[in-house]
Amino acid sequence: MSVDPLSKLPLFATDQQLAMAIVGKERASMWVKAVIPQLERKGFPRIDPLHDGRPVPLVKKFYDGYFGITARFSVAAPDGKENWEKWNSRRRVRKPADE
Repeated sequence: MSVDPLSKLPLFATDQQLAMAIVGKERASMWVKAVIPQLERKGFPRIDPLHDGRPVPLVKKFYDGYFGITARFSVAAPDGKENWEKWNSRRRVRKPADE
């Protein structure tokens, strides 16, 4: 299992630190210039002026929602009331081996 690179950052990180953790060193400059402005329009956390960085826990939360990790969904819809008598009648009853 890989370690979350965002967890290694300080509580408030610069755009460059976030970029390197999210997309790697090679693409970090492009991500800061082109991607962050687009993400901010979708709710990406803004820079906190007091701390001069973006709050990393909110960045993580943003990506959880962005990828649908925190979205609620139902695996299967209920198909009606259970009929246990019908289910029990289908079960095979095993007889003990010594009978």
